[in-house]
Amino acid sequence: MKLIIGGQGKMGSLLKETAQNLGHTVLANVDTSNLDVLDTLESADMIVDFSHRDNLNWIIDYVNAHDCALVYGTTGLDADQKAQLVTLSKTHPVFFSANYSYGVAVFTEIMKVAVPMLKDSFDMELVETHHNQKADAPSGTAKAILEIMNPNGEFKEVYGRHGLIGPRQKEIGVHALRGGTEAGEHTVHFFGDNESITITHHATNRQIFVNGALKAAAWLEGKPAGLYGMPDLLGVNQA
Repeated sequence: MKLIIGGQGKMGSLLKETAQNLGHTVLANVDTSNLDVLDTLESADMIVDFSHRDNLNWIIDYVNAHDCALVYGTTGLDADQKAQLVTLSKTHPVFFSANYSYGVAVFTEIMKVAVPMLKDSFDMELVETHHNQKADAPSGTAKAILEIMNPNGEFKEVYGRHGLIGPRQKEIGVHALRGGTEAGEHTVHFFGDNESITITHHATNRQIFVNGALKAAAWLEGKPAGLYGMPDLLGVNQA
């Protein structure tokens, strides 16, 4: 496939290198600083981007103008930007995930089974850890996990605790740790009476996200317009 990679940072460079090793043609790495290069390129089959939300406008314009597909993973989107992706998916194939790790995708499916069985008798806490350069907190993956834990707003979401907080209420604690070069860890604790369950996914290298995004790109090729995600890649959304 002919790809345009969003972003020129570490992840963009890793995406380019891996895509080329897989036999794809990378036309360019593009962000808001070099948009003029788009006028010099042949049309891409797909854009792969999880760089920064500021790139979303030109990406949507390009997809519409060149009738290509999009694999998107940037987090920290506001409600309007999420709505833009949904609108785009009505006319083009769009694959969106806050996390392209295959292991995290399985983790979230496990959570869909565990939470309904445990939420009424166990206290739930969510902890995520990332490198010291990550811009948003909680992470997009943590927010996606939290949606599984609290789909109907049944629990109060408490972001960190300090001071005289009193006894625990009907709540889920959400905690974000930042430091070093940590690629990403997400842990959900279920605390019961005299027992506990802990489910953790730990990423040791960012390569797993690149591999997952390019697997998604290969899967998306030739698909009709629609909004797809990791459950589709796993096959759990099949009828």
